[in-house]
Amino acid sequence: MPMNFTRTALLLVVMTGIFVLMGAVLGGQGGMVVAFIVALAMNLFALWKSDKMILRMHGAQEVDAQSGGDFYQIVRTLAERAELPMPRVFIMQNPQPNALATGRNPENAAVAASTGLLEMLSAEEVAGVMAHELAHIKSRDTLTMTVAASLGGAISMMAQYLQFGAIFGSRQSQRLGGLGFIITAVLAPLAAMLVQTAISRSREYQADRLGAMICGQPRWLASALVRIHEQAKRIQNRTAEMHPATAHLFIINPLSGRGMDNLFSTHPSTENRVAELEKLALEMDQAARQLPGGTTMIANAPWLNRPQAPRGPWG
Repeated sequence: MPMNFTRTALLLVVMTGIFVLMGAVLGGQGGMVVAFIVALAMNLFALWKSDKMILRMHGAQEVDAQSGGDFYQIVRTLAERAELPMPRVFIMQNPQPNALATGRNPENAAVAASTGLLEMLSAEEVAGVMAHELAHIKSRDTLTMTVAASLGGAISMMAQYLQFGAIFGSRQSQRLGGLGFIITAVLAPLAAMLVQTAISRSREYQADRLGAMICGQPRWLASALVRIHEQAKRIQNRTAEMHPATAHLFIINPLSGRGMDNLFSTHPSTENRVAELEKLALEMDQAARQLPGGTTMIANAPWLNRPQAPRGPWG
């Protein structure tokens, strides 16, 4: 836990530095001061309210035990196994199968799955995906990831504004010349994306492993990753394309990969993730054989062994 808080603090410092630099480029010393004050306010907002903003961005609607049906029960069963407080559960109206977790701590966490995920995956695969998201919550990754999404988006928006000004007549931007244009239009958003990349790749492997242990079946998650990856290439996530700074929150990169997306992918390759999960599955199989009668599966869950994922009024 202390390491995650340290990483979040470092992320806030880096993002604040980028934001202040861009303020200086825009307005000199006065712009730097204004940007610093704005950055402090943004940091406080990111720590306490950015999770709600992200859920609103993606059109997530909260469900309960009645409206969420078996999907809600899957999350509840997995949260109990992970020894976590029950998170708030949301459904995103989006045809691309995907899921995310957000929140500053386990007591204020939320998980969200898209309608595409609930419609295309089996109940076991949905369980593997949600176990992965709960693993992020248990490891307290969501604080850093949510802060990165909020501040990264703000930096990208400022960069776009400065780029527009440099092209269409902002006096300060015109005085900057080529170097200023590069700083405002290229280096700043790329720096923000690099920070997101640095905090995401290793955490995905860790969340895969812990999530597989939570649900007890690594192959459920492996199968889900393959299916989500295949469908994400076919089905565009328009909301994520509008807010690319939130891409690292999803279990599979939701972006189309056009333009510069491929240079700054926030996720390890699906093939490598599946290979690691298969290794873990073999280890768990071997351990189970050495324990007579032992099992790591979720027992007696009513949603097990169903051919299709649970459906509800969101479908």
